[in-house]
Amino acid sequence: MTILDKYILKRYLLTFGTMLLLFVPIGIMLNLAEQIGKMIDNEAPLNEILIYYLNFTIYIGSLLFPIFLFLSIIFFTSKLANNTEIVAILSSGVSYSRFLRPYWIGASIIAVIMFFMGMFIVPNASKRYNEFKYEYLKKGNKDRITSNIFNQLNENDFIYVSSFDPARRIGYNFTFEHFNDQNQLDYKISASNIRWVPKDSLYRLTSYTKRKIRANKEIVETKRRLDTLFIFKIEDLTPVSYVAETKNLVELNKFIEDQKKKGASNINTYILVKYRRWALPITAFILTVIGVAVSSVKRRGGMGVNLAFGIGVAFIYIFFDKVFGTLAEQSGFSPLLAVIIPNLTFGILGFYLLRNAKR
Repeated sequence: MTILDKYILKRYLLTFGTMLLLFVPIGIMLNLAEQIGKMIDNEAPLNEILIYYLNFTIYIGSLLFPIFLFLSIIFFTSKLANNTEIVAILSSGVSYSRFLRPYWIGASIIAVIMFFMGMFIVPNASKRYNEFKYEYLKKGNKDRITSNIFNQLNENDFIYVSSFDPARRIGYNFTFEHFNDQNQLDYKISASNIRWVPKDSLYRLTSYTKRKIRANKEIVETKRRLDTLFIFKIEDLTPVSYVAETKNLVELNKFIEDQKKKGASNINTYILVKYRRWALPITAFILTVIGVAVSSVKRRGGMGVNLAFGIGVAFIYIFFDKVFGTLAEQSGFSPLLAVIIPNLTFGILGFYLLRNAKR
């Protein structure tokens, strides 16, 4: 690398690191001010609190990585433009494409860091972060999908509940279907509700009905209440919504495969997490392109105009990401398209702005 490359790359990485060091502690202090009362009331141990904020730093830092990267690029590139350093560089015969090379190197370094953190480090931090939150801050009220839950337990057994109350461990409109080896319905159990009874370690079915199919005849058995056992745990009917965030690359792929076999109704939520992890490194390059294109030209309003524009673009990007993410989670919209469309849109915008900046 030349002196120019080292100079710009150093500013790139130092500004990004400084941005993290400035804003992450602010986030910790705001969170502590908001949650300190609950921590004291629920008697959270000091060592658990310290570990929580370590994981909080990793978790929140990973979420804000792209925004911090974008703002840091606009900040230091605007300073270069205002000091006419970019004009001097280009006037010396350096082409605009050559000027961008240290930015690409910096984006590559950040992208690699984002990839390995997102795939292997952040999942463990997310798990411990959420465990603390629901143990001491939300008192076990874990966020779950609680309606229209369908699960395939194995090749022969299927269960369904129309709604599930995690606090009371009750599922409503319960159905259990067992198929024989010829893939024909052997029997079907239905009940108005199914309740887990911890004291007796069994399930209690209310308004129990069992229909057996024997020689093309239906045998019906009914009871007002039945205590019985099943091979599943009632909490396993609906994993917590953040479960995909707590799994590394290998574990997440296996988890998605298992959920597909079970016919999980919220499978798109898990697939969306997977695709977002793969797209995160690409985001580093897209935001680098937009940041340089916006801030490499000296403007009358100075750095303030560039930062205002950058913050506006960042909020629009987050808005697009949230809208398409919600569509993927709540409807049949493809999770892959939900990740591709915002990145493709802003990628095109970045290269359009870059072409104008070159002129």
